[in-house]
Amino acid sequence: MDEHIFDKVHDVDLQKTMEDSYIDYAMSVIASRALPDVRDGLKPVQRRILFSMIELNNGPDKPHRKCARIVGDTMGKYHPHGDSSIYEALVKLAQDFSTRYPLVDGHGNFGSVDGDGAAAMRYTEARLSRISMEMLADINKNTVDFIPNFDETEKEPTVLPSRYPNLLVNGTSGIAVGMATNIPPHNLREVINAVVKIIDNQVEEDRDTTIEEILNIVKGPDFPTGAMILGKMGIEEAYRTGRGKIRVRAVTDIEPMANGKNRIVVTELPYMVNKAKLIEKIAELVREKKIDGITDLRDESDRSGMRISIELRRDVNPNIVLNQLLSIHRCRIHLVLLCLHL
Repeated sequence: MDEHIFDKVHDVDLQKTMEDSYIDYAMSVIASRALPDVRDGLKPVQRRILFSMIELNNGPDKPHRKCARIVGDTMGKYHPHGDSSIYEALVKLAQDFSTRYPLVDGHGNFGSVDGDGAAAMRYTEARLSRISMEMLADINKNTVDFIPNFDETEKEPTVLPSRYPNLLVNGTSGIAVGMATNIPPHNLREVINAVVKIIDNQVEEDRDTTIEEILNIVKGPDFPTGAMILGKMGIEEAYRTGRGKIRVRAVTDIEPMANGKNRIVVTELPYMVNKAKLIEKIAELVREKKIDGITDLRDESDRSGMRISIELRRDVNPNIVLNQLLSIHRCRIHLVLLCLHL
């Protein structure tokens, strides 16, 4: 053995090496996978999907393309991390119950609010939605910086031009190493009006806009599945500090029936609540006699909207049953808001 090889061996501190390696790993996850960029509100995989689609000329005025083609193009050119994670991100961008303003126009089975998964990528098709074109407008006019892709054979944008604040409009969630983010979606019109107010105050009055002024315009989160936010304290705290907790409950109504009975109708559920599991939970509580007075439970949802019908006995007070239903976790939930981004 060459004796000079020992001259190249250096003593290192194991604890220091582990700390440095962990920090490198954490920063890689934070910057390259889990957290969105404040400028376009997108994670790298989402940005690469949209850029790949515009490069494929897959706009809203073009025919839908097979998702397998989109995923393959994204993986081969910009995101070499496995097709399943890319397709999962693509599906979420197309789901109108997951994304407030879908950036992808999906054609085929893209899952449901009942927790059904999307069909395989070889069966589904997609194209860019109209609002996503506002994210990509003027991308070829030197509006953003481009960097080499992973093998330096292509160029990809560091961020999309984004004509509107997508981070606030569509929100985001992600878990990094030692940190997490959960930014809710908001109404596009309200957010744009708030931005105009901020600009006007700065230009015309040379002053910053107060939280109170923002709250007068942006009333709170605007979830794709609707539902009702209880109270404003959590919203104001989140807008002031970046952290807050809000209570969200299902939207219900009590309807009289022709036979003298009443029924409770659920038309909106809290964000990300699985409708099928909620119905299963109600049925389970009825079987265990923890909720009394329910005679029939049906899912009457269709293309026009959500509708869960809960028929009651004649002799029960519908308001008492409603209060029992709202005590179920999935009917009334707490959402923690964490506004963390790059």
